[in-house]
Amino acid sequence: MQVPWLFASMEAEGLTARAQVTVDRRQAPHATAGMLILDRWLEQRHNWDPQRTKQISVVVGGHHGLPPDGLQCEAALSRPYLLGWSRQDHPHWLRTQFALLDWAAESSGAAGRLGDWRQLKLPQPVQVLLTGLVIMADWIASNPALFPYRTDTAFDQSRIRSGLAELDLTTPWSAVAPELDEDLLSTRFGLPVHYQLRPVQRAALAEAVSAPVAGLMIIEAPMGEGKTEAALLAAEAFAAKSGAGGCYIALPTRATSDAMFDRALEWARRLPDRRGDRGDHSIALAHAKAFSNTRFTRLFHRGAVSAVAQDEAGHGPNAQLIAHWWMAGRKKNMFNSFVVGTIDQLLFAALKAKHLALRHLGLAGKVVIIDEAHAYDVYMGVYLDTALEWLASYDVPVVILSATLPAQRRCELVAAYEKGRNGPRPAVGRRRRPAPTAAELYPELIDDIGYPAVITAGTEGPVRIRPVQPSGRVTAVEVRTLKDDPKSLIDVLQRELDGGGCALVLRNTVKRVQETAKALRDAFGPELVTVAHSRFTAPDRADKDELLRNLFGPPGNGHERPAKHIVVASQVAEQSLDIDFDLLVTDLAPADLVLQRMGRLHRHERPERTRPARCYLTGADWEAETAVPVPGSVRVYGAWALLRSAAVLHPYLDGGRMVILPGDIAPLVQAAYGTIDIGPASWLPAFAAAEAQAQAKRADQLHRAKTYRIQSPSAAGSPILGWLHGGDPLQDEESPEGRAMVRDIPVDTLEVLLIARDGDQYTTLPWLKRHRRVVLPTNSCPDDDLAKAVAATTLNLPVEMSTPDVIDALERRHPWLDAWQSSRDLEGQLVLDIDPATGTDLAGFHLDYDRHDGLRVRRL
Repeated sequence: MQVPWLFASMEAEGLTARAQVTVDRRQAPHATAGMLILDRWLEQRHNWDPQRTKQISVVVGGHHGLPPDGLQCEAALSRPYLLGWSRQDHPHWLRTQFALLDWAAESSGAAGRLGDWRQLKLPQPVQVLLTGLVIMADWIASNPALFPYRTDTAFDQSRIRSGLAELDLTTPWSAVAPELDEDLLSTRFGLPVHYQLRPVQRAALAEAVSAPVAGLMIIEAPMGEGKTEAALLAAEAFAAKSGAGGCYIALPTRATSDAMFDRALEWARRLPDRRGDRGDHSIALAHAKAFSNTRFTRLFHRGAVSAVAQDEAGHGPNAQLIAHWWMAGRKKNMFNSFVVGTIDQLLFAALKAKHLALRHLGLAGKVVIIDEAHAYDVYMGVYLDTALEWLASYDVPVVILSATLPAQRRCELVAAYEKGRNGPRPAVGRRRRPAPTAAELYPELIDDIGYPAVITAGTEGPVRIRPVQPSGRVTAVEVRTLKDDPKSLIDVLQRELDGGGCALVLRNTVKRVQETAKALRDAFGPELVTVAHSRFTAPDRADKDELLRNLFGPPGNGHERPAKHIVVASQVAEQSLDIDFDLLVTDLAPADLVLQRMGRLHRHERPERTRPARCYLTGADWEAETAVPVPGSVRVYGAWALLRSAAVLHPYLDGGRMVILPGDIAPLVQAAYGTIDIGPASWLPAFAAAEAQAQAKRADQLHRAKTYRIQSPSAAGSPILGWLHGGDPLQDEESPEGRAMVRDIPVDTLEVLLIARDGDQYTTLPWLKRHRRVVLPTNSCPDDDLAKAVAATTLNLPVEMSTPDVIDALERRHPWLDAWQSSRDLEGQLVLDIDPATGTDLAGFHLDYDRHDGLRVRRL
């Protein structure tokens, strides 16, 4: 009825429709109608039990991204005229429907199998993957660039071949299990030939090779032990064993993802392939600002694919890595062979969102590596555990990395994976016994398992725990308390850096970073102080990370290390950046994060270094009866985690024992997250109050996280009807709302595009590498290239500015933005203009921005 001239042809053959169809047709959208028609065809044409049809037909019902629920099916069935099934409808409708399905069954080869499939009990994960496959095929077939519209109706195989040739999908990786070879670090990662495998790398590879099947591996090892290389080598072995055709590497932040992308390129370009002479592989960076990463965007040439990084060393028959145009979309990026991205992309696999089956389809053929597992809180853990269940149900091998995990969390991760691997527990009798806790299921993981350690699970046998000898690198850290004021900090840095050296000052909030940086620049000069935090535009943040890696990365990276320098940073310098300092000053944080920060001390051997490793712990009042963390840290981490951290570190402070890395890492973390009383007796009342608050927050987080989380896979044969219902499923999980749902952050945090104001003109930022200080049109839309440059300059405003007043002020300030709405990159975006010299006033705030300090905000 939507195409009158086609409907006229149908009416001429008797396929008429009642007028009521126009009013009610939304009650039977064609995905639901197709599902119900397939049900009836299976029942009447092939004698299927009505209870068995929907496990197949739901694939058709979900091909627009949302499988219908029972109410939607009933709404359509109660209006048979919408399906051509009412008594007044011509019987041609049902005959035509059945004839089309007969033709499809014969053409596909399914007709001869439908009898055998009558007894089928299709597991829910299989239903999801089939749905994803149909969505993918539908998107390919309906792409007019691949299959231009034609008016003739001839079925033409050559048209299919031509369209698929134009699509030119890359081949999956066919992994070869690596052999234990001392040259592996050189041949796989481009490290100098004298680098030898460390014990944890040997252990991870050996366990992956010897495991009966590819399952779950947890690698716990201190900072700087080469966990990333260990995981990638294990992934190769798991992929060879399981047939996985790719790898997804999940990291905590965009910055750490960008840093890992370079390393993944180096690794992937050197990989041998079982097929020998093979086609290209695709690689992608998956996060909201991926196109701000020039290393990734260089893989594209005028919107088409281009090759990168052929292996020069000649290690086996290597192919080119390309960025594929069709798989560059946000809902399709998981189809690439190799993907590096944020943990959000994996957590989205547990979030009720449209087209979720596509994400599952992309992940199902990969090995998944989860880095920095200790960085994810209780709320995010709910989504991570559900994602692990579904990954295990697809037999996806998973490698989890952490400096160390609390014992309870270690058990929960293993329990989630094993649950997915083994399927739902059958009910026994009318009253089901309470499910055992993760700690009860895996008591061996609660005990002292050794450190470092490699744990293997999900391999059709008991959990295997392999303690590993440390590599021999031992760092003794002297820990001193420091009064939380600028003068005390300046005095310490002047004394400690008197003969030179590089210091890292880590703060828990951006406000403290900026206040500290101002004081230190006044004392030491601006040229000796560098600032890093999350309140930079995406391009400036990427440049900042690159600067840190160049100046403070491993020796021999081609860049000269400063003789004397101070970096003041937020948590962005805490993890996944391979940077190294002589001195650390850090705000009090949870124990595992303090130890992670200590891992930035003496990370690399430097012959010129003679000073001991020393950490100053600040951000708290140490002279009070109980350590009192500063309010900003309490808002970020909660009082209980901070007090437990202070308590376990208490014996090491100010002349006490040295913290020995890595030996003390596991005992300190397990004590901090355990239940045994620790610290001075006078602290116990404060502990009790903080613990009550922490438990209440944990319960609240668990409750809220489950609202939009998908359920675990149900029993085989149960259709995924309503799989994504029960809550309002998101249209786009990668929207700010989606990221807020999986990270428990304010959904209304404002993101703006930053531009410069120069008199009465608006320009791009004056320091951009490309499109520097370009005048922006206000009566027309920027061209595509310029629009992308503007869209890349995203900036998150602080929470206190995420108000309707600020939104209204920005919209009134830029009425000319209507002219920009025709750009796909700029549509719906808020724009903030700042004079680089004087800043700007906005809704009761004064804002300044420069490339060195980022965004500074002050209430007027």
